Amino acid sequence: MKGALDGIRILDASRVLAGPFCSMILGDLGAEVIKIEHYASGDETRGWGPPFVNGESAYYLCANRNKQSMTLNLKSEEGKEIFAKLASNSDVVIQNFKSGTLEKMGLGYSQLKVNNPGMIMASITGFGSTGPYKDLPGYDYIIQAMSGLMSITGEPDGSPVKVGVAIADVLTGLYTCIGILAALQHRNETGEGQEIDISLLDCQVSSLINVASNYLCSGAIPKRMGNRHPNISPYQVFKTKDGELVIAVGNDQQFKQFVAVLGRPELAEMEEFIHNEQRLKNTDKLIAICEELLSKKPKNEWKERLDSAGVPNGPINTIAEMFEDPQIKEREMIVEMEHPLIDKLQLTGSPLKLSQTPVTMRRHPPMFGEHTETLLESIGYNSEEISSLKQKNII
Repeated sequence: MKGALDGIRILDASRVLAGPFCSMILGDLGAEVIKIEHYASGDETRGWGPPFVNGESAYYLCANRNKQSMTLNLKSEEGKEIFAKLASNSDVVIQNFKSGTLEKMGLGYSQLKVNNPGMIMASITGFGSTGPYKDLPGYDYIIQAMSGLMSITGEPDGSPVKVGVAIADVLTGLYTCIGILAALQHRNETGEGQEIDISLLDCQVSSLINVASNYLCSGAIPKRMGNRHPNISPYQVFKTKDGELVIAVGNDQQFKQFVAVLGRPELAEMEEFIHNEQRLKNTDKLIAICEELLSKKPKNEWKERLDSAGVPNGPINTIAEMFEDPQIKEREMIVEMEHPLIDKLQLTGSPLKLSQTPVTMRRHPPMFGEHTETLLESIGYNSEEISSLKQKNII
């Protein structure tokens, strides 16, 4: 069965996470992905660890399946020529060099599209191609700080806290993927390619959603609320007799069901709690009542009761507990792949469940330069020429 993007070729000159995460999604969907790596050191994440598994970095493995790896020295004229040849036969180029770098090499969008007018180039930077920060390097941690995300993350009386994963990179990878799919649809209708200018800062600001909207509509600067929600109550972590449980009451009907489970149905009829607006105004009083009641029974008992009543709730799992969850297993969120060095490599599965064009795990995360010679042969280089390129540190 063909993937949704079968026949689409991606030339991925990005490193680390945002770009590679995007190209992995496209690869899962069936696209051919050629990963261009520095001829000497490769993608930086190959050295990020521990943990390493038989010499392979777990960080690198997480975002690079369904790709071929080709090493290339883009500072050399011959390396640039090879890149241009590959780009002329590619549908999409993804790159996250510093703004203007590829243009200086003669490999920018306007230069490459001369030989491939339908080509799409996704250019990922920290701050975009315009504005006073366009020449500054952008890293996920910096973006989390500058976007305001850290100012709303953490306990009210504590320090700002970053999210536990590189969330700005992940979101940028997703937005880039969306942009590429939209550009492919435009090309299908017009034959015209285009450049996608996407920045980590823009993506993280966009992802502030209701918190940003709250400020724009009210002028009130959002503050850290710990595990509480700025617009809904009760919606937070609660302590039970033997542990913690997240309970997320999303509407008035759920509140009625929630307080019925607690044994206090009359709370839903009290003027100070009857609607969400009133519950927010009196949230401290409401939370104190809920905490006292929840502390009397263990979390598993509460979960069973809340599940039966249709009240959204869930335990705070460790990563190990999450991967043992039967729902995670049923949804195939752990996949196993063959790998030349790693026996039964396990990776996180894809959340994309397409009925007619399911995602496939066709290629293990490639070893450094694993496909360089094969790819060079595909664009006309013979064995003698490839040997010469190696001797000259082009590949």
